[in-house]
Amino acid sequence: MKQAVQILKGKCPKCKEGEIFKSKGNLLRFKTPVMNAKCPKCDFKFQRETGFFIGSMYVSYGIAVAETIAFFVIAWFGFHIPWTYIYLGVISMIILCSTFNYKLSRIIWIYLFCDK
Repeated sequence: MKQAVQILKGKCPKCKEGEIFKSKGNLLRFKTPVMNAKCPKCDFKFQRETGFFIGSMYVSYGIAVAETIAFFVIAWFGFHIPWTYIYLGVISMIILCSTFNYKLSRIIWIYLFCDK
């Protein structure tokens, strides 16, 4: 449970204090979040090798699918919203959650393969 809180806060997997991301990014300004190369507190290197974060795309896909299924179930079975609006809602949700999913998937990937 404690590790899940650290993942959501975006803290370093080694020292649990330093920030993984320098900036949060802004979808409306078309700015993606920027990662620190190393932890500002303990000097832990986040990118283990070239192409390390390619695997985090699978994690991001899984998060997006879970969000989409949850939205569909709530909209269709809970509120009986027509298909057209559900489709537009899913597309909007995917776009609006993209920076959150980007950050969360990279943080999860780092925590999966960190050397504690």
